[in-house]
Amino acid sequence: MSIRLAPSDTRALPVQIAEALRTQVTAGILLPGEQVPSTRALAAKLGVSRGSVVTAYEQLTAEGYLTAEVGSGTVVNPRLPHSQLREVKVERPAPAASTVRLTPGLPDTDGILTPEWRAAWREAANHPLSDATSLPHEIAHHVRHMRGLRVDPQRIVVTAGARDGLTLLLRALGGHLRVGVESPGYPSLRRIPEALGHELVEVPTDAEGVTVPGPLDALIVTPSHQYPYGASLPAARRGALVEWARRENALLIEDDFDSELRYVGQPLPALTALAPEHTVLLGTFSSVISPSIACGYLVVPERLLPAVQDVREVFGQSVGSIPQAALANYLASGALRRHTGRMRRAYKRRRDLVHAMLSDAPATLLPINGGLHAVLLCDESVVDRAATRGLTLTPLRDYWGGATAEKGIVLGFGHLSDVELTTALHIVRDCLSTP
Repeated sequence: MSIRLAPSDTRALPVQIAEALRTQVTAGILLPGEQVPSTRALAAKLGVSRGSVVTAYEQLTAEGYLTAEVGSGTVVNPRLPHSQLREVKVERPAPAASTVRLTPGLPDTDGILTPEWRAAWREAANHPLSDATSLPHEIAHHVRHMRGLRVDPQRIVVTAGARDGLTLLLRALGGHLRVGVESPGYPSLRRIPEALGHELVEVPTDAEGVTVPGPLDALIVTPSHQYPYGASLPAARRGALVEWARRENALLIEDDFDSELRYVGQPLPALTALAPEHTVLLGTFSSVISPSIACGYLVVPERLLPAVQDVREVFGQSVGSIPQAALANYLASGALRRHTGRMRRAYKRRRDLVHAMLSDAPATLLPINGGLHAVLLCDESVVDRAATRGLTLTPLRDYWGGATAEKGIVLGFGHLSDVELTTALHIVRDCLSTP
């Protein structure tokens, strides 16, 4: 491998290094699975700082060109065949040979495999009988740093994710409940109340998010990033919901999914801060780490804490002590905040790619202020046309409840590399333009 940096090039060194390596991969000089030099070795060879090479490698890893292999250092991503990389260079790429799914809500999990992540698990495995109670304390620090929310760790209950947390909470509330859900809304959570024998009430949304409902016992709400449209509740609507909860003695269940993945400004304050006695924060690490971590948390009002703890004691802890200790170690090191920052930049770049390629397509692309998906209002026949090209799309109606669905699709862009996403978006454009 030979890289030369031109003295006349005024671009930043990491940009030049990344472009040179990217060119060698797409040209077939570096092949899938082939190892690239260590950052230290390449820096010495080029006569530049190691930090410049590290930055270039991080950029190419985020784009999907490179990946870190345990025991093998950094290699050209084996999942990206050279033939697929060539397709990105043409305006009309050939149909995909295998199915590609633009599934909403899936994060990019490659970036989590870092020395800090492995060290956190190694430490937990070396002390398998250690007390896992440190995780609520680390979660308390996490929500203070990331969400501006000060919480007593005693009010934090560890769960196996959002669905486990909601199930635990509804069991603790007891009785027959009338539970409101946003319409449209996230499919998985809305199935739980009825599965537990409660009444499900569809609450319509508007351009500002969920509307103030009638009498209910509880309302599941996504104030930071309504699913799937992505609206954030403005201050007036938040205040109206808090007043409603106090007046009706109802519970606001704040689903915090995707709240930390905003591309415009900082993450919004949690609704829980406005009404701590009438709000339960439903948190998860699925979008910032991986769904496979299967770990989340509830921030519970003091008045409900004994009932929640009683139910947890009856059914047992759903997350083992080793995963809890590993996650606590990872949080304590500050690695999750750094990882979230890196992934937010990568997702923002992919968001910008979706906007650049689809904003002038024969469809309406709604604003993407956060999260891992985009909503495109268009004729749903594009779903069938894309399927013939090996691309799976999700109709917007799959996220609807109650009212008649708008015609459109929901595109997930978080889990694909920049190269894969570019190829998929070319197919979407083709299918939108073809009757």
